[in-house]
Amino acid sequence: MYARSVLVLSRHYTLSPQMDSLTQITLGAAVGEVVLGKKAGNRAMVWGAIAGTFPDLDILANAVTDPVSSLAYHRAFTHSVAFAVIIPLGLGLLIHRIYGGREGPLPQQKGWALLAGWLFFFATLFIGSSLMPLEIYGLGAIALAVSLAMVAFPLVIYLRELGRKEPSTNENPGWLGWAHLFFWAILTHPLLDACTTYGTQLFEPFSTLRVAWNVISVADPLYTAPFLICLIMASRQVRGSRKRSRYNWAGIIISSFYLLVCTGIYMYADSRMEATLEKDEIPATRHVIGPTILNSILWQGTAETEGNYYTGQYSLFDKEPYFKLKEVPKNHELVQNALQDRDVSILRWFTDGYFSVEQIGDSLYRLNDLRYGQVDIPGQERPQHIFYFVLKEVDGELRTLHVQQGPEDREAIFGRLIDRIMGE
Repeated sequence: MYARSVLVLSRHYTLSPQMDSLTQITLGAAVGEVVLGKKAGNRAMVWGAIAGTFPDLDILANAVTDPVSSLAYHRAFTHSVAFAVIIPLGLGLLIHRIYGGREGPLPQQKGWALLAGWLFFFATLFIGSSLMPLEIYGLGAIALAVSLAMVAFPLVIYLRELGRKEPSTNENPGWLGWAHLFFWAILTHPLLDACTTYGTQLFEPFSTLRVAWNVISVADPLYTAPFLICLIMASRQVRGSRKRSRYNWAGIIISSFYLLVCTGIYMYADSRMEATLEKDEIPATRHVIGPTILNSILWQGTAETEGNYYTGQYSLFDKEPYFKLKEVPKNHELVQNALQDRDVSILRWFTDGYFSVEQIGDSLYRLNDLRYGQVDIPGQERPQHIFYFVLKEVDGELRTLHVQQGPEDREAIFGRLIDRIMGE
């Protein structure tokens, strides 16, 4: 029953490198309720949820640019502190105008205000993204796609307000009130993402430093489910009531406590990795660990030595308190002459240097991201890496042909995942 339940969940939670959308919607809605719930009622929850998804609109880069550019763009400028500070100023003013507010520089006519808001979003995204250090192609197209998606939400609400038969009883908290809500709803998104193994670039466009605390999976039902239940219960209460506030805060406190528990588990798992390296006499220069998908029980670890990596897993249910590590040759010499090629350079940055290389054909290579480990697949001779990239030499330069983010055979991998979680 347990295995079947997780397999069902796997069809809804992808292994994409982002905290799942439902979690971010829930967090944004809860933050919106804290900031403006007493004044704006469910509007605060709705706009908090919308703003909580704005950073992940950067996935639209997948549709308008090459795979490596979209890989580098995800969790970059839209997940930065700068984005969280600048965008709420224009978004707050636009929503204030849609609900009838007249203060601020935008045009009084709501249609023109929407156009001005979109231009503000586009300019912010284009300028901020252009200042990013990494070489990303198609920034104009990316900024256009993301800004259009951003302004689509205010447009829908505007059309709904036009069709409203009775005026709303909710207050319009003003330009700065809405900006305050959007700041916290957007900022908490990358802060939560920073808790995952993928990390996020909080300091773009000034630095490509990826903040990754590695304490929680990119999708963890034990974090999201109680939080969502409490939020739904809060939304059904009267605006400003104690019950509404208590339910909302209960969700925030429970999820935060679980995150704290995961931090404690991370520290314990990290000590197990260090103990493993000492026991196996592996002269590692550095190592990284993180939870596997959908849980905080099974942990993936990778250690680096001068010529090899050692990668494996440890479950809290394992009989022996050590990681089960396997040696993986680096083979960096296969791409030694291409380390400065644009695609290879970005992939080296993306993997934080934890990568191995395999030659799989004539001028064809596979670069494996070892931070997320590999899984033994029944019937296959070799294990499969969760994240890998296929590169081909074209005109004397290695270029990425394929980006694999997640398992090819999900049911087989999740079946094996359940076994390992249970210590088998």
